[in-house]
Amino acid sequence: MAGKYGPSKGELQFRAVFSVLGLLAVGVLVAVRGVPKGPGLVEVFGIALVFFAGTLVHSLWRLKALAARDPDR
Repeated sequence: MAGKYGPSKGELQFRAVFSVLGLLAVGVLVAVRGVPKGPGLVEVFGIALVFFAGTLVHSLWRLKALAARDPDR
């Protein structure tokens, strides 16, 4: 259990998988459509990559902390 008010291990795993899929979707988008120019560059690389990468890092960090605190789970 992640804590009384924190997300569960299952939710953190879901967030991590969702983030990986989001990063893959951005990669496929760039591979198919090319690198956007102008404001699209900021939207695709700025917002989407920061959101998905940040969520992935945060989820993995919390999962690692959970594993260290309760190694049996």
